[in-house]
Amino acid sequence: MKAKLSNYRQSPRKVRLVADAVRGKNVESAITTLSAMPKRASSAVSKLIKSATTNAKQKGAKSEDLTIKNITVDEGVTFKRYRPRARGRASQILKRTSHINVELAEKAK
Repeated sequence: MKAKLSNYRQSPRKVRLVADAVRGKNVESAITTLSAMPKRASSAVSKLIKSATTNAKQKGAKSEDLTIKNITVDEGVTFKRYRPRARGRASQILKRTSHINVELAEKAK
């Protein structure tokens, strides 16, 4: 009951703000929270949670009983770009990516 998104083109620091808001919540309430959140990463995390829910349904779990057991945001590859500066110099621009992992679990009854 896992789902993974690799090389999401946003900084891990920004994505972690969204992940922290839904960690440990019920799947339905997490998706509701993400739909009202004004962050760009909220749509990607929401789609990832829905994908993990579909994976859990394939294994026979009920979507009402699922909670977000673990959600991690790790640093992916960093694209390096250069910007021209004064006197023939160049400044480095780092374009960061994220790896997002979601793991769901059924509530203990």
